[in-house]
Amino acid sequence: MTVYWLLLIPTAFFAYMTGGLDTTVLASNFVFRRSLWRLGRGNLWISNFRRIYGVGGFIKLLLVELVKDLIPVLIGSLLLGIKGHADAGRAFAGFCLVLGRLYPIYYDFRGSHASICLIVAAFAVDGSVGAAVMVVTALVTFIGKYLSMGAVAGAVVYAAVALMMVDDSLILRLCIFTAALVIVRHIPAIARVLGRREPRLSFREDITYKLDE
Repeated sequence: MTVYWLLLIPTAFFAYMTGGLDTTVLASNFVFRRSLWRLGRGNLWISNFRRIYGVGGFIKLLLVELVKDLIPVLIGSLLLGIKGHADAGRAFAGFCLVLGRLYPIYYDFRGSHASICLIVAAFAVDGSVGAAVMVVTALVTFIGKYLSMGAVAGAVVYAAVALMMVDDSLILRLCIFTAALVIVRHIPAIARVLGRREPRLSFREDITYKLDE
């Protein structure tokens, strides 16, 4: 039992702390060499980022997020793999990763949407589960224009598909706990969506910068 705790504690710590890291800050310092957070917030940020960096820029930003999220999952797999439970290590790391993303200690436990790390966590459990979560999250986000709706839809699918495809009871519980974290964290956002108070995601280009020229 002591050995398991010695493996679980560093996995949880590293996954949680990594999940809480702001991808925008990492990308600003190591990829774009520019303070991306100065481009604005919300839809304005997306419009300005697309105008400056285009699709290629979004791909680079996504790669930073994916690498950041994959590292703790791989570490969990390697550490728990020592005792022959690499699959449980990935699922546990995925849970801690999402927890860190939603409730980061760096930002007074006020995190952001966990869509990408939820997809990574799902793929870490099973390829089919991950594919289902990715497709549903992307479709709901694109059609509904709300990041919160996409995250919640992905979480519901994660739990539902895991119930059908995951045989290991421990891993299944971790999947359900991870999905529950995302759903509970987004309850206020969903309430704002229903009350039509949540700003919608915009894919239109912001051209207000031209007024300054």
